[in-house]
Amino acid sequence: MSIEKIADLLLGQALKLHASDVHIIPRESDYHIQLRFNGRLAPYKEFSLEIGERLISHFKFIASLDISERRKPQSGSFHLFIQKKKTSLRISTLPTALSKESLVIRILPQSQSVTIDELSLFPTTTQKLKALLMHSHGMIIFTGPTGSGKTTTMYSLVEHCSNQLKRNVITLEDPVEQQTCSFLQVQVNEKAGITYSTGLKAILRHDPDIIIVGEIRDCETAKIAIRAALTGHLVLSTLHTRDAKGAIYRLLEFGVNWHDIEQTLIGVTAQRLVQLRCPYCGDFCSNYCSNYYKNSRTAVYELLSGGALSDVMKKAKGEIRTIRYKTLNEMIRKGIALGYISTTEYNRWIFEMEGETNTSKNARDLLEQSW
Repeated sequence: MSIEKIADLLLGQALKLHASDVHIIPRESDYHIQLRFNGRLAPYKEFSLEIGERLISHFKFIASLDISERRKPQSGSFHLFIQKKKTSLRISTLPTALSKESLVIRILPQSQSVTIDELSLFPTTTQKLKALLMHSHGMIIFTGPTGSGKTTTMYSLVEHCSNQLKRNVITLEDPVEQQTCSFLQVQVNEKAGITYSTGLKAILRHDPDIIIVGEIRDCETAKIAIRAALTGHLVLSTLHTRDAKGAIYRLLEFGVNWHDIEQTLIGVTAQRLVQLRCPYCGDFCSNYCSNYYKNSRTAVYELLSGGALSDVMKKAKGEIRTIRYKTLNEMIRKGIALGYISTTEYNRWIFEMEGETNTSKNARDLLEQSW
């Protein structure tokens, strides 16, 4: 069997199982293949060293990566038609101590879309997100770990803005994860000189109403995004923080002025994907259950806006001592009380959510200087 056929069968099976990632992991005597679906890694099969190396080289070739380079990490993306479905794939290679490469493929089906009403487990959160979209300018930041659904949330929101509210939406992403004709998409290409910074400057001259910045990664991008929000645009972007209020400290780390944060920030969300209880099996779904391989996850949000956001900022400046808003922890407990989420799922996140906000000492120092 040709290596192209093996690759197609592997991706086809991953898509059939609704897998989000394919892991090709080198071992001393073979390559171990794992699939991630519903947030969990599951073993799939093993390939010989020869087939595993050829498979990695094949994926690197179609992603336009350097096949001869095995000592440095590389990343890329490409599109394929798998089982007559257009699918976007993002790959990442990593050299290992065994002098072999590990490869991870993120599968991004283009046909799967989540409507704005299907975003959250709780309809009240969806209504609050819709209300934030009515602002003509300002910044909305989505936080959460990799794979928590931040990009899906942003796509659903801006598709609502483009199709229902008739607003001009332009995105700047690295890479473009889901292609759509609902709005204009720009992909970061550093080799061609299109970085987040230069791309944002060009987008500001293209008459946008809403701008999506795939991720705020550095000081320059953060300041340009803030400036875009100050000049009458609604900006949506993502940050990697543990909770919603951590986004404020992260912006300070990037050198954003405290006054500018107060003027532009209109909403911050922290989100997690949670596994819903199986309606047939309960907490633990059987492998033989028809619901086992279905995508039965949804998002739970910690949302800061309006008075809650104002109180968090006042507390950060030391003006008040206590604040009250519904945290992720409380929202998941609500899901357990209503019978949608299992206690096992709650325990999976409890240690991450109950820890202290991931705020560095440097950010605290910057905050004190801005008083």
